[in-house]
Amino acid sequence: MSGASFLTFSWIAWGAVTSVFVLLMIWKSLVGLREDNVVILDPNESKQATEQQQIVARVERVTAWAKRFGFASAALLILAGGIWAYRGYLAFNGTQIP
Repeated sequence: MSGASFLTFSWIAWGAVTSVFVLLMIWKSLVGLREDNVVILDPNESKQATEQQQIVARVERVTAWAKRFGFASAALLILAGGIWAYRGYLAFNGTQIP
């Protein structure tokens, strides 16, 4: 090991997961721009209805992934914060940090 601690790796993992989460949220907002809550009554506009259904399905898929990455980001932030607080507690008490 090159001197990097588990805390460093947890911060790097949190940064990577949070970056993916932010990119997914941006992608979701861009894809969702074309989503309209429109009722199409004319049978000639069925192609538009099909496109709308595809857009809604894509937004729902991206939303599911964004939730997963959001929860993973929160969990890694809590883990890294816990490690940081524990190391601070050990240093405050004069205990050797592993």
